Amino acid sequence: MRTRSFPTVAALEVPHRFGAINAQRAEVERLISDSPGVDLVLLSECAITGYVSPVGDFDLRRFAEPIDGATGAQFAELARRYDVAIAGPIIEQVSSDTFNAHVVWDRGGNRIAHYRKRHPWIPETWASPGDLRPPLFELGGAIFTLAICFDLHFLANDAASELAAADVLLFPSAWTEEGADSRDELLPALAQEFEIAVVNANWGVGAPLVEGQGASRIIDRRGRELVRADGVRRIISAALE
Repeated sequence: MRTRSFPTVAALEVPHRFGAINAQRAEVERLISDSPGVDLVLLSECAITGYVSPVGDFDLRRFAEPIDGATGAQFAELARRYDVAIAGPIIEQVSSDTFNAHVVWDRGGNRIAHYRKRHPWIPETWASPGDLRPPLFELGGAIFTLAICFDLHFLANDAASELAAADVLLFPSAWTEEGADSRDELLPALAQEFEIAVVNANWGVGAPLVEGQGASRIIDRRGRELVRADGVRRIISAALE
């Protein structure tokens, strides 16, 4: 039985907008400022750039930048200003490769974790497969790891050691699925198998409207859903134990 204390975490469900960088950055700051008392906030996959355009363009290379570029600098500054750790997305350019990445900054704005999506989804032809293992990092007495969206289908095999070592999985997504939402089964099953809490920040309903948007949720290590976004609340949080 694990005995570590857990920090309070929040998932921010940012409404999807494609290419509206400044507006999305402003919305993210507003949501962070409305999250007092939280130790870490998780943003959804591609929350700043958008994931797909209204005409079906998935190519995000136009938004690519270094890990310490404008987006990273803003997240670091927000972490310092609001005294909160932030896990946020960057379309990361490294030489000729472009990665769908997520990075974590601590309260002091220091970069403490870095992950590149290992399994880009089929339309993500712009993205190179990630070459980094899921990170393990400590925050508030708990051990966190990180994976992005389509990675979920491979995690139990790809990252069993990291999942077994961690207390919390940060799971940003831009979930796309027709019909029943398989997260309802996959996330609790993963939580139970590895005794790991799951914080899922999914893209919010926006333009274009895509099945699978919304329903961000936080699940405890027994597989019980603690809270779910309902289309009105853009911030969900829980003190895990």
